[in-house]
Amino acid sequence: MQQYPRPLVTAIVPVHNGERYLTAALESVLAQRYRPVELIVVDDGSTDRSGQVARSYPGVRYHRQPNRGAGVAKNTAVDLATGAYFAFLDSDDLWTEYKLERQMEALDADGSLDLVFGHVQQFVSPELPDALRTRFKCPSGPVPGRLPATMLVRRASFFRVGYFSAAIGEALDWALRARELGLNSWVLPDVVLRRRLHSANAARLTPRARREYVRYMKASLDRRRSDTGDRE
Repeated sequence: MQQYPRPLVTAIVPVHNGERYLTAALESVLAQRYRPVELIVVDDGSTDRSGQVARSYPGVRYHRQPNRGAGVAKNTAVDLATGAYFAFLDSDDLWTEYKLERQMEALDADGSLDLVFGHVQQFVSPELPDALRTRFKCPSGPVPGRLPATMLVRRASFFRVGYFSAAIGEALDWALRARELGLNSWVLPDVVLRRRLHSANAARLTPRARREYVRYMKASLDRRRSDTGDRE
């Protein structure tokens, strides 16, 4: 039977002052059973050794830019990407070994799917002292995750939705726009992401972030109302 080359997946890792966990994140991408993978790290104005860590891997495409936020960093990587599929990973989290392989199998099996998600297993970072570890509410089992870090999306489907917002909460905004457009998605039962809980992300949902989330939800509702009005 003739063997055809498998399509290239671009793995996108934005980082800002993430040297502590970046090595583990990159290793989890490089350990994927699926090949070929193009790995792009966008350094969003780090002042620590994040750039040195990324550049220490010969196969990593490294790009540095002024600090403008995770959404802009992801968009920069998208512009640099050459893959037919996009996947995203935060610099403090880990993909499981079979993430891309399981997701590509699902996309190959159903050509109508635009994107595939998976389950998330959260864990408290082991180096944290006991006094800090008790502050985290960490689910004991896997939970479904519709997050950029659990997603594998076809290139054409991503651009149907468009770039990430430059504001906080860019993942929610993108997901809302994808839903409005009717993108076809599936959540695999497999754990595809191990999400690290640590001191820097203990209070991610700040008052500013909450305001942005409310704004995104309102904008989505307004767009749907407008669309309904246009059809009437």
